[in-house]
Amino acid sequence: MPTLLSASPTITLAAALTALAAAAPHASGQFDPLGGQWGKEAPTDVRVMTWNIEDGICRTANKANDDNNWAALARIVAALEPDILILQEAGDNSGNGTGSSGDSAAQLETTLGLFLSGGTDPFRGGPVTEYVQLYRPGYDLPNIFVSGSTDGFNRNVVLSRWPFADLNGDGTAETSAFSTVNGSSGIRGIQLAEINLPSDVYVGNLVIGNAHLKSGGSSSDRADREQAATALATYLWNLYEGAGTGSVDPNNQVNDFPMAQNVLPPHTAVIWGGDFNEDELTNGRKGPVDISTQNAVAGGTSDGTDKDGTDAQSDLAVEPFGGSRRTLGGSKLDWLMWQDSAVTARNQFIFNSQQVDDAAMPPELIGFGIFPPLNGRTATSVAADHRPVIVDFILPLGESDDLPGEFALLAPADGQQGLSVPLVSLDWADADNADSYEVTVATDPALTQVVFSQSNLPASQAFFIGAERCTTYFWSVAATNFAGTRDATPAVAAFSTINPAEQNDDGTLDAGDFFAWVANFGNADPRADVNGDGAVEPGDFFAWVAAFGGSC
Repeated sequence: MPTLLSASPTITLAAALTALAAAAPHASGQFDPLGGQWGKEAPTDVRVMTWNIEDGICRTANKANDDNNWAALARIVAALEPDILILQEAGDNSGNGTGSSGDSAAQLETTLGLFLSGGTDPFRGGPVTEYVQLYRPGYDLPNIFVSGSTDGFNRNVVLSRWPFADLNGDGTAETSAFSTVNGSSGIRGIQLAEINLPSDVYVGNLVIGNAHLKSGGSSSDRADREQAATALATYLWNLYEGAGTGSVDPNNQVNDFPMAQNVLPPHTAVIWGGDFNEDELTNGRKGPVDISTQNAVAGGTSDGTDKDGTDAQSDLAVEPFGGSRRTLGGSKLDWLMWQDSAVTARNQFIFNSQQVDDAAMPPELIGFGIFPPLNGRTATSVAADHRPVIVDFILPLGESDDLPGEFALLAPADGQQGLSVPLVSLDWADADNADSYEVTVATDPALTQVVFSQSNLPASQAFFIGAERCTTYFWSVAATNFAGTRDATPAVAAFSTINPAEQNDDGTLDAGDFFAWVANFGNADPRADVNGDGAVEPGDFFAWVAAFGGSC
């Protein structure tokens, strides 16, 4: 990696080792930590990683030091390459000892972009020289959701390889906090992010939850964690799974506005985790992990937070070399949990570089430390006081036979021109097994500049009201049922509306349109306002001539 070696005119031993580590081939498609293979066993597995980062990512952090907590975090994330990363204790400048106050959500989102991709630091000035893509070029988590909830210092964060999308029809894909009849989601809220997985690979989609429950050993601390976990279980079971009835929140347990329109399809899994601040195997009671996976009743099929009412599952991760289950001090406080009827855990582990044999050290960590080469042994302890928990999940693959059938966009035909305004009828073929449709109209082929959208349509037709003359629009339709979503063929089609010189609405530009314009002008008809300035006046004649010549 010459770019790494040329970063400084003096090549130190640490820099050379770092360059060699970055240049070393990374083992992908294999999971054998004892043999130095830290990649996923299958590329379609979804790797989820939770980590309490102890304030290491904040706007005032030193982003140019190659042996501090920021640099250690960047190297470890690059080495383990999660598809979804959930973080706790992000954004606390005073806790990091580099500034004061907590980051706003916008400041922290900018900071996370620097953490991943580098750039110029707008907070401290100068370039960011330590970042994830320095050690893992081409890897990215471009979708960032910073929680709007804060305890005044810390925020929770979800970073995803795939985009966020509203999966249950409540108008949002991102929830920072919620409340139920059983209470709220705690002092820092509990994040929930709905994620749209690529339909050509996975049958369903995914929801990720991220919690940082209250710390402490007092009875009030334990009660706070219990209440937050109870709220989470209530939310998952009633809102996302409809309490087993197929209808959203049938018993009015969740405060959700606007209310979700549908429960999650059976192939859409829910995975959650974070710093639950309690060791479930040693606490001697039903704590927050058990509550959020089992709900009120352990066992059975009545109210567990899995789709079928059974209990969900919590991780059994250990550190591969020493077998330790500890994530902070002598306890396991950090957890991942999931609906095991929808996904299966293939591999799960806790990462602690201090326990890793030299020969098995991820190459991204080689040379880290004040006295290199230390082979990365200090990386985890410098990065944070907690250890990350990682699980590789197997999700259902391929298109399901239960998905809506293939269907086509019918009208307007792709490329059709001269459509009347302001109302355009959009028609498509019925899709077998479709429960509803969603239509989107935009002014760009990527459908990012949306001008019209409707969801939960029961029939294969919609009316776009508000079309403007002489404009090209792009539209798409998705059919949905319990198993997921299928896009129409073609996925996106285009149409153009009428030229404003067309005054008699016969679909052609000819001399008759001039006489029609004269009549419309005499009647002060708004159609004669060709230049669109809101007034019918002589200047519209010159605008009509230009439009007739093909200029809109």
